[in-house]
Amino acid sequence: MRKTLRAIGASVFLAVLSNWVAAAPAISVLGRDFTFPTAIDGMPQKLSDFQGLQINTFTTNDGVKLSYWEAGQGKPLIFVPGWSANGAQYINILYLLARHYHVYVLDPRNQGLSQKVDFGNRIARHAMDLRQFGEHLSVPSAAYVGHSMGAAILWSYIDLFGTSAMSKVAFVDEPISIYAHSDWSEQERQDAGGTTTSPERMVAAFTTGGPVNALVTDLKVFQRAQLTDSPYYRNSEAFASAFIKNDPAALARVLFNHTVNDWRDVVRRKINIPSAIFSGEQSNNLPSQRWAQSVVPGATLFSYTTEEQGDHFLMFKNPLKFKQDLQLFLAR
Repeated sequence: MRKTLRAIGASVFLAVLSNWVAAAPAISVLGRDFTFPTAIDGMPQKLSDFQGLQINTFTTNDGVKLSYWEAGQGKPLIFVPGWSANGAQYINILYLLARHYHVYVLDPRNQGLSQKVDFGNRIARHAMDLRQFGEHLSVPSAAYVGHSMGAAILWSYIDLFGTSAMSKVAFVDEPISIYAHSDWSEQERQDAGGTTTSPERMVAAFTTGGPVNALVTDLKVFQRAQLTDSPYYRNSEAFASAFIKNDPAALARVLFNHTVNDWRDVVRRKINIPSAIFSGEQSNNLPSQRWAQSVVPGATLFSYTTEEQGDHFLMFKNPLKFKQDLQLFLAR
C-alpha cells in the first residue's frame, strides 16, 4: 500500500514538474540578439537592452505546449493576441508596462512560438487554454486585455467561466459579430460590426490569397496594416518577422469558427466588471465599439484620432498613448 501511495505521489510530482519550466531569458530562447531598425528615445535599441524579458511554456490539458512572454513585477496583466498575432509584436507594450505590472502575453495555439496542432481550433478551446494559463501562473485574479480575436477569446472565457478570476478587462477593436446575417438591418450590422456575409470567402481571402474586395470583408484592416508611419510599429513588426515563422495552414484552422461567432449576448449580459474598449476613427469597427460601450455597465471607450494612429493596430502603432490610457483605466 505504501509503495502504491509513493508511486502515485511520485507520478503526480513528475506531472507537475513536466508542466513547469523555469522562464528563460528571451535572448537565449530566440538564439540571438536583435537590433531594432529605428532608434527611439526611451526604448530599447537592441533586444538585449530589454533586461528581464523572458519566454516560458506550459502544457494544456489536451497536451498542447503554449509559449508566453513575460516581464516586470507587480499586479498581473495578461494580454491575449489577435488572430495570427504573437508576443513578439508586443515588445514595445511589454517594455513600457513592465515598469508597473507583471505583464504576460500568451501565444495562442498555432500562433507565435506555441505548438502547431490540428485539433482544438475553436474559440471556446482558446478560452480554456487561457483559463489554464491563469491556473498555471497561480494567479487568482488578473487584469486581461484582448486585441482583435483576443477580445473574442475573452468573451468566450466570460461566457464559460464568468469573471471571478478577472479584476478588470479591456477589449481592443474587435467586431461583436464578424459575420453579418442576411436578415439584419443596417443598424444591426453596424452595432454588431459585421464585415462579411461569406465566412468561406473571407477565410480564403485571409489565408490562401483569394480575391479580396469590399464584398468579402473590411478592406481597411489590410490597408492600415501596410502603413508603417509609426516607428514603434516598424520596430515591433521587424522583430516579429525576424523570429516568428507563421504557418498559414495552422493559422487558418480557427478562422472560420472565429468568424461565425456572435457575442452580442455575452457583451450585453455577462460583463460585470470594470471594462475598457479601445478603437479609433480609422477603424470601421468604431460603431460596434460604441454599441458595446452603451450596453456594458460603466464601460469606458477610448477612441483614437487619425493623428493618434486610431486604427485596428492602435496599441502597436501608438504604444505610449495606449500605455497611458490603459494605466488610467487600471488605476481607477
